[in-house]
Amino acid sequence: MAARASRKLLRDFLFRRACTAPIASARHCSSAAETAPKIPHFSKKGRLLTGTFLGLVIGGGAYVSTVDEATFCGWLFAATKLVNPFFALLDPEVAHRLGVSAAARGWVPREKRPDPSNLGLEVWGRKFSNPVGLAAGFDKNAEAVDGLLGLGFGFVEIGSVTPVPQEGNPKPRIFRLREEGAIINRCGFNSEGIVAVAKRLGAQHGKRKLDETTSTSSSSGEEVKPGGKAGPGILGVNLGKNKTSEDASSDYVQGVHTLSQYADYLVINVSSPNTPGLRMLQGRKQLKDLVKRVQAARDEMQWGEEGPPPLLVKIAPDLSKEDLEDIAAVALALRLDGLVISNTTVSRPDPVSTNPVASEAGGLSGKPLFNISTSLLKDMYNLTRGKVPLIGCGGISSGEDAYKKIRAGASLVQLYTAFAYGGPALIPQIKAELSECLERDGFKSVSEAVGADCRVATAKV
Repeated sequence: MAARASRKLLRDFLFRRACTAPIASARHCSSAAETAPKIPHFSKKGRLLTGTFLGLVIGGGAYVSTVDEATFCGWLFAATKLVNPFFALLDPEVAHRLGVSAAARGWVPREKRPDPSNLGLEVWGRKFSNPVGLAAGFDKNAEAVDGLLGLGFGFVEIGSVTPVPQEGNPKPRIFRLREEGAIINRCGFNSEGIVAVAKRLGAQHGKRKLDETTSTSSSSGEEVKPGGKAGPGILGVNLGKNKTSEDASSDYVQGVHTLSQYADYLVINVSSPNTPGLRMLQGRKQLKDLVKRVQAARDEMQWGEEGPPPLLVKIAPDLSKEDLEDIAAVALALRLDGLVISNTTVSRPDPVSTNPVASEAGGLSGKPLFNISTSLLKDMYNLTRGKVPLIGCGGISSGEDAYKKIRAGASLVQLYTAFAYGGPALIPQIKAELSECLERDGFKSVSEAVGADCRVATAKV
């Protein structure tokens, strides 16, 4: 393609030069009353620069045309690192909005390389090309689902989405702790609401269905590829409640009724520290009543052969042993489809505690959360005896981090803060490193490694 573009550029340039001479001659033959316009004169230096430019275009295009797609794709992802310093100069929320807009407009690279075969797995009957996903909070309003999945994530979780639009907490509400690889936020479920998100997801869903119908004949007979309602990847929808709502269950039910038809899985977010009273819903009785009501709302809807979307609950890292036992008991008793572990923490572990920004209210995410959330993940895997699929979230910034989450019991993992700092180039890096970790320790697949550390601990006992 690059070679064709280079040839076209050269052809157009020569055509314009050729057309200039006869027109100039005709003008000089006109009546003396008319003043002949001056024809731009190409100096020797100008001709040299033009020739050099065209040579570079032609030569570069010819070279690129010989490069395989995988190599070129790698160049594009690596090139995004050049933009990171620019984003670092911006206000955190402005940088976030620009990132979402870029992904929504397709101004980000698109992964064309297949994922390593040992990263593929199946959870809830859905096929994931890899276990690395984007956590809720980045694309709150489903503006950039296609662009984000195109980056190579195995799944993307949008939200949290509230029934009624709300602005969230006053700005500034996002604070960087760059040296610690962390962020503090107190956004407070800023959301455009379920109606706006449903329209957006509906339009995207219709477009994908049309594309699938168009390409059915060419793909017939092929093996079923990983993906879900979002096309090439899996789409999760994270549901929240409005700040002023007095009936939390009703808010989550509205979200289910409106958005579940577009979701490959649903998440009840009861763990954000930035909505007053929300974390109280993690209590045994409150959580049990909430889950039962939301499950009933989901199951009363009409579903096709694939059945209803799995229902998960996202919990906080700031829980006591008794809290964890209660949540595990509810998850097992109600056959909850999964848990997301974990949300941001209100604690300020070292080395964050000495940073002046640590005094800001809100939830802490990023590297300092890794040990806390991974320990919680391992405890929950043991409490649920490995019967409840877990999504590990909190502090992942490398393939080794993702691998440790998986060994602690996670079937899938999510990142956010590291992506905010590292950009698109981080995604293929994490996947490659994770694949190497699996090979190094003799695991043929992600599924084989899930809970490996818990099995080792049990065997020692």
